Amino acid sequence: MSIDVVATPEPLAETDLLADEIAELSAHLEAAGARLLDLIREFDARGGWNHGFSSCAHWLSWRIGWNLNAARERVRVARALGTLHRLAAALARGELSYAKVRALTRVATPETEERLLAVGRSGTACQVERIVRGWRRVDALAEARETTQRHKSRALHVYQDEDGMVVVRGRLTPEEGALLMQALAAARETLYQRARNTSVVDVSADASTMSQQQADALALLAESALHRDLDPGAPGERYQVVVHVDEPVLTDPDAPGQSVLEGGTHVTAVTSRRLACDATRVIMRHDADGRIVEVGARTRTIPPAIRRALHHRDQGCRFPGCGVAFGQGHHIRHWAQGGPTTLSNLAMLCRRHHRAVHEEGYQVERQPDGELRFTTPWGRPLPDVPSPKLILDDPVKTLRAQNEATGLHLDAQTTRPGWLWERLDVGYAMDVLHPRALRPKGEARQPPRD
Repeated sequence: MSIDVVATPEPLAETDLLADEIAELSAHLEAAGARLLDLIREFDARGGWNHGFSSCAHWLSWRIGWNLNAARERVRVARALGTLHRLAAALARGELSYAKVRALTRVATPETEERLLAVGRSGTACQVERIVRGWRRVDALAEARETTQRHKSRALHVYQDEDGMVVVRGRLTPEEGALLMQALAAARETLYQRARNTSVVDVSADASTMSQQQADALALLAESALHRDLDPGAPGERYQVVVHVDEPVLTDPDAPGQSVLEGGTHVTAVTSRRLACDATRVIMRHDADGRIVEVGARTRTIPPAIRRALHHRDQGCRFPGCGVAFGQGHHIRHWAQGGPTTLSNLAMLCRRHHRAVHEEGYQVERQPDGELRFTTPWGRPLPDVPSPKLILDDPVKTLRAQNEATGLHLDAQTTRPGWLWERLDVGYAMDVLHPRALRPKGEARQPPRD
C-alpha cells in the first residue's frame, strides 16, 4: 500500500520563505563572525589577554565560555586572516562561511589565496575540505621530495691543508645537524668545567674565540667517541636552579638583604618568594664575616604526603580559566611569614599563574566557605565563570541593523556556492590549482584517495 502526498503551493511557498530566512540570517552571522575575528586578532596583538592568562585562547575559554580547542582554532584563523585579505573580505561580506574559511586558512598563503578563494566560492564546505586535504597531500609529497634531496646532498669533507691543518667542511640533514650542535655544546661545557676545576689557569683558553672553542669541542667528541668517557653530568643536578636569599627578604620583600642566583645574578625578592614557595630548602647560617658555620639538612617545603593530597584535591591549576593539569604548590600565606604548610593554606597553580600571583600583583585568598577568591592587580574580583552580557533587544534585528549600517546587503543567495553538481576530481583540481603540483614528464597522476 502506498500513499501519495501532494504538496500544495501554499506550504511550498512558506517553506521557501523559511529556507531563504535561514540562508539570509546565516549570511548575517558569517559577516558578524568576521568582525568577531577582527576583534580577536586585534585583542591578541595587543596582548589584552596577557594579565594572568596563558594565551588568548585561554582568555576566550574563560570569558566567553568556548571550548579551549575551538578557541585556539578561532585565534589561529583570526591570525591567518591578518595576511589573507581576500578571504577576510569574502567572510566579512557573508560570501564564505566560517567553515570554509577555517579550512582554507590551513593551506592558503598571500600568493595562493586568490585561487583558493575561487574554490571557496564555487564549492560546498565538504568539497572545500576535500580540496584542502588534497592540497596538503601535495605539500607533503613536495616536502618528502625536498627531504630526499637534502638527504642525498649530505656530505662531509675532511682533508689536510698545505700547512698540515685538517680542514672539515660538510652538509648535514637538519636532524643530524641538530644532534651535532647539541654534542658540541655538551663538549664545550665539559671543557669549561675542566678549566674551572684545574688549579692552573689557562689564559689562552679564556681568550679563545667561539670558533676555536668549537674546534676544541669537536676534538673532544672524537676523543670521547674512542674512549667513551664524555659525561655531560646528571640531568637532575645539571639543570637545578639555586637561589641564595637572606631570611629577612623572604619574610618582607622590602627588607635589606641578598637574593641572587648561584652565578651571582640578582633576582627580585618576590621571585625568591615564589621559588621558595614550593622547593627544596637548605638553611645555612653565617658568622659576622660571612663564613658558613652551619648547614642544615635539605628538606622539601611541601612534604610528599601533603603534595599528593593537594594534587588530588585541586586537580590542576586553580587560577580562573586555566585548567593546566600540573602545577606547583602555592602558600596562600607564605611559610616565611608563619603560614602553615597545610591543605587549607595551599593552592595548586601552574608555573605561569604562580608567577602572576607573586610578581604581577594578583591576589588569592581562601574564603570562609573554603572557596578561593582571586583578584586582579586593580582589586577587581576574577570569577571562575564570568557572567554573560545581557542582550535586551531582538538579537536578530540588532544583527541585521549592524550589518546594514556598514553597507552590507545580504540575502538568501549570498552564501550559495557556484557548484553545478559536477563530480569533484581532487587530483585534477590539484593539477590546476597547486603551484607545486608539477611532476616529471611521463609520470602518471595517481587517483585521489580521500
